[in-house]
Amino acid sequence: MKIAVEGCCHGELDKIYDSVSELERQNGFKIDLLIICGDFQAVRNFDDLQAMAVPPKFQKLNTFYKYYSGEKLAPVLTVFIGGNHEASNYMQELPYGGWVAPNIYYMGYGGIIQIGNVRIGGVSGIFKGHDYNRGHFERPPYDDHTKRSVYHVRNLEIFRLKQITRPVDIFISHDWPRGIYHYGDTASLIKRKPFFRQEIEENKLGSGPLFDLLCHIQPTYWFAAHLHVKFAAHVQHQSASEQAPGKSTKFLSLDKCLPRRSFLQVLDVPHGKEPLKIKLDPEWLGILKKTDHLLNITSSNRYMPGPGCGERYEFTVDDSEIKKMVDTFGGDLTLPNNFVHTSPPLEGNPDAASRQRRQDLVIRVNPQTTLLCSMLGITDPNMKFLSCQELVDNSSRASDSDAVYESSDGEDMPSTVDSSIDVSSSRLSSSQDTCKTANETLDSSCQQLLRLQQNIVTSTPAKNGPVKRSFEEDVDDNDAELLSILSAQRNKSLNSSSHIPSVSPSADSSSPCVHSVNVSHGAIHCDNRVTSTSSDCCDSQLSPSHVPSSQDKAALKPERTSFGMSGLCLNVTEVSHLSSEDSAVITPESGKKLKRRNVSLYSEQSE
Repeated sequence: MKIAVEGCCHGELDKIYDSVSELERQNGFKIDLLIICGDFQAVRNFDDLQAMAVPPKFQKLNTFYKYYSGEKLAPVLTVFIGGNHEASNYMQELPYGGWVAPNIYYMGYGGIIQIGNVRIGGVSGIFKGHDYNRGHFERPPYDDHTKRSVYHVRNLEIFRLKQITRPVDIFISHDWPRGIYHYGDTASLIKRKPFFRQEIEENKLGSGPLFDLLCHIQPTYWFAAHLHVKFAAHVQHQSASEQAPGKSTKFLSLDKCLPRRSFLQVLDVPHGKEPLKIKLDPEWLGILKKTDHLLNITSSNRYMPGPGCGERYEFTVDDSEIKKMVDTFGGDLTLPNNFVHTSPPLEGNPDAASRQRRQDLVIRVNPQTTLLCSMLGITDPNMKFLSCQELVDNSSRASDSDAVYESSDGEDMPSTVDSSIDVSSSRLSSSQDTCKTANETLDSSCQQLLRLQQNIVTSTPAKNGPVKRSFEEDVDDNDAELLSILSAQRNKSLNSSSHIPSVSPSADSSSPCVHSVNVSHGAIHCDNRVTSTSSDCCDSQLSPSHVPSSQDKAALKPERTSFGMSGLCLNVTEVSHLSSEDSAVITPESGKKLKRRNVSLYSEQSE
């Protein structure tokens, strides 16, 4: 099975599929699967742009809407995870994964799937210490704060993935595992990205939880993106016993789809005779079911259980549970083609559609999520939000009814002379109180439902031992700042004519650069500006278990370049170690063949 791996997508599906098609034409083979490592930007219409945390000048439809509407069909099965530039309202409809368009599958907040007999894992988003232990409390419509926090990785997904005990072939993330740069050509990386130097020296570049996850899962391959640079590394894991050699992980980060960038990678793995369709993974389904009580949809911190606490902290799945899970799905875990439109697709000329009035974003329940949750008996977060919202609406209607009753006796009716301002002020104050009460009811109802239905207490350490906080940043989650944010969020929609300031962070510092890409008259023009490097991570220091030797680096030089399409053709059975020296080599001939897309194919020496 030939797998193409793409770095950041940024909505440029047409260009990526064209590159895959050119790769197939020049090599005479067929790509069976395309994997995209985040910043997918599944923008269905102009309403979805409200959920993207990017400056207005970068809020563009790009080309995904064509595949959502059915105007085009993805020519190759496509699987992706989320990054930090996403239409988050659409991603939140599918917390456990699902089809976003025909033949295009999103892996959700995190999870494991199977294609053929190849096991693929992934986790969406980027790491921020101040949100890591919170629940998935964000819901449409978003403000400037929640528009960013919604794509921050949470401890629940990492905790669930660390329950995996069976081998994983490929793992994908948007963020880098922290410290991965120690296992490749660090000097070359700093030369290409000099603004990474300080964070590398302080060991703060990337995600600490992801490196911990890499050491636990030990996949054969790990692909990432986010930092817009091609970088290869090789991690040799410690052996569990002296008799068996330790596993190794080949890491590769890829660039975004732009001219003269290394953004595409080709992987060749055996898959047996299994059909190349997406299958749900029974071990992962069992973990979802067993850890459903840990789901948190509030902004409160909820620390995952671990050694030393009074709660159960191991939720591994044994063979009998896997068999039972397979039987639950009738012996066939093949994912059905049950894609449905949950938001109106764009039809016709998008320039004309852009003049249409935008609608506010609302919470939507996706039938794909409903089906999976009903099969497993787990919680659909969006259904939970809507249940809380119904309580709020009932409370609001009751308040309005009482107000009408109190003003009906006529004794306190306002005068008709010089009192219009007082009347409007009184009504506004009443409206503010009602809205404030409704929103407070929503937050409290969500927490009460979690405690009653799941029998858990959020943010309460066990009495008989400390709870492990390996990746918590030393940030005071003082409720002063949080309350000011929530207060501004609650009052934001009260009076459209008045400006109510809200506390929100500055532009997200995790993205090293922001690119403006314009396509006109067959040419691509890009504006690349470095804004900042990823920071704001935890302070924990991760020391590598293996420092690559010169022999490791020497074994990684490519044997040949077959043509100009940026990638490394690896055979899972006959492959030597991967090295950062295997950066894209572009020959003049290959440059002439592909002027707009820099994609290079490599073949490694056999062992």
